Amino acid sequence: MPYDLGATARLTAECRDPGGALATAATAAVTVTLPDGTTATPAVTEGDPGVYRADYPTTEPGRHAVRWVWTGPAHAYTDVFDVRDAAPPVILSLADAKKHLNQKTSVDDDEVRFWNEATTRCVEFFTGPVIPRAFTELHRERQQSSLVLRRTPVIAVTAVEQLRAGGPAYDVGDLLVDEDTGRVSLAEGGYLRGPLRFTYTAGRTAVAANIQGAARIILQHLWRTQLAQGRGGLPGGTDYAVTEPIPGLGYAIPNRAVQLLEPDRLPPGVA
Repeated sequence: MPYDLGATARLTAECRDPGGALATAATAAVTVTLPDGTTATPAVTEGDPGVYRADYPTTEPGRHAVRWVWTGPAHAYTDVFDVRDAAPPVILSLADAKKHLNQKTSVDDDEVRFWNEATTRCVEFFTGPVIPRAFTELHRERQQSSLVLRRTPVIAVTAVEQLRAGGPAYDVGDLLVDEDTGRVSLAEGGYLRGPLRFTYTAGRTAVAANIQGAARIILQHLWRTQLAQGRGGLPGGTDYAVTEPIPGLGYAIPNRAVQLLEPDRLPPGVA
């Protein structure tokens, strides 16, 4: 499961000799490669013979690569771990998600959080951003009367950077932005001359009940992968029926959730 940003990742690995037996090595080292390409080498300790541990305080969100190397005997091991953003976008709070799944203890909290984040991604496949966050995107066109930002609804454009030497600079106050469609033009008319890099916030300041309801159904559907076989069906089983695959998501989304999301569904061809 992903670590929260700032939490300590406990890394463990086993050193084995060529015959496969656990072995105490003459040297042991671990290297963590961060998402930005930099590396860290936390201190390594040995617990039980051949079992090694290193604690790494996380400092950056994203995928981290782990490389263990031992000598005497020569052995190596690779792994990965993920670190969440400081504020990962989720439609449901952990408390709401647990309540819907009837989880009364904290034993499975990490798994609930994981599937809750996956649920948000599934909902936003249909609706575009629900949880407000910043996006940055490049528009390469040299001249156009308007352009369309790719993520909607747009809450605010926060910066416009001119990338062509000698090109005109634009202030966000000069722009006319259609929040629903993402179309941007100059308030006083004329052409936007690029290429331009836009930074903007997109999402919803209030999450409608139908979106929250769809998120609950998708979460319940995905959570069923955690249930042991033979534990029986779920009440309201038709809510979780999937009769045909959805391009890009396969059978991950129940029919009822798709129906609930229809009022907020992106037009065809809109990413």
